[in-house]
Amino acid sequence: MKNILIINGHPNSESFNFAIADSYQKGAITSGAQVETITIANLNFSPNLKFGYQKRTELEPDLLDSWEKIQKADHLVWIHPVWWGGLPAITKGFIDRLFLPGMAFQYRENSVWWDKLLKGKTAHIITTLDQPGWYYRLFYARPSVNQLKKSTLEFCGVKPVKVSYIGIIKGSNEAQREKWLDKVYDFGLRNK
Repeated sequence: MKNILIINGHPNSESFNFAIADSYQKGAITSGAQVETITIANLNFSPNLKFGYQKRTELEPDLLDSWEKIQKADHLVWIHPVWWGGLPAITKGFIDRLFLPGMAFQYRENSVWWDKLLKGKTAHIITTLDQPGWYYRLFYARPSVNQLKKSTLEFCGVKPVKVSYIGIIKGSNEAQREKWLDKVYDFGLRNK
């Protein structure tokens, strides 16, 4: 049985991202997977890595609980909107605070190389856009994907990382949104 963790990075519980997370969860549960969730906006933590890596900032209980869920998971499903080309601030703060040396990766002494401490996990990024996915890739070089997929998840050993774009959200109608939710349900059903 696969352990799946859904990480919702949208700060607004009334957003379409919450419907996406719910649809994925329903599909995954139907498949027989073990599913847990993290709703970043509901966590009590400071998103500011106040001292960088120079001095340790103790993790709040919600972050410790989140880290346990990440460690236990086989597959991480990240759901977030693209704002100004990137991740919402609260999602970026969650990553800054948790994906730390000695936890997600470890620099090697006297070396430019590092050890990837999250090997063996896979991920799927499902991101919403107010532009076509091809436009985001072609004209903006998909900065949120580069940041989360390449500079965070793959840096820490998570591979493969699949990416799915949902949009154009702005101006979409109920029928289109239902199609997207069916697609995401299928992702969950197939544990993708």
